Amino acid sequence: MTITEGFVGKASPQGVDLPPGQHLARGFPVLSAGPTPLISTSAWECTVTTTTGHKHVFDWTRLHQLPAEDITVDIHCVTRWSKLGTRWRGVPVEALLADIDDPTAAHVMASSYGGYRTNIPLADLLGGRAWLVFEYDGQALSPEHGGPVRLLVPHLYLWKSAKWITGLTLMATDQPGFWESLGYHRYGDPWLEQRHSRD
Repeated sequence: MTITEGFVGKASPQGVDLPPGQHLARGFPVLSAGPTPLISTSAWECTVTTTTGHKHVFDWTRLHQLPAEDITVDIHCVTRWSKLGTRWRGVPVEALLADIDDPTAAHVMASSYGGYRTNIPLADLLGGRAWLVFEYDGQALSPEHGGPVRLLVPHLYLWKSAKWITGLTLMATDQPGFWESLGYHRYGDPWLEQRHSRD
């Protein structure tokens, strides 16, 4: 596991609304389950796989042909830090799924370069709630923060926002990903403090 400086936070300023147990971070901490993979934009691909096994491949060029959005959101890490007003640019996940007809799909397994996986209900990736982002704070997304492209699901704990995204596999039933199989909560709502499976 890789951890960078910034995990020591400070008490929340008066009037700042944070989920229970969270504090404001200094800077933008980095926590990764393994080494940071280095993927060029020319080599990057994200494959959407349906429940029947049909594959839709999005490379860097095809991703940028989809409508991009600027997003400003608060993010919350399960290690108890939060960062407010983060600015991103990316493509809504629903844009990648627009031409896919898969009525049995109810869940998604997000996969990363390096082997990381995390499960998310499909509904949580739709309706303007999730993006594949490639810029942070007006700059190309750096590798340590998941570049060239990461998943961003800001209403859930940040471990659900898989870095170095390379696949979205549609599933009829839920299956645990990396942290979920080790006891983390299947869903991960920061406002309900769903950190562990017992929460």
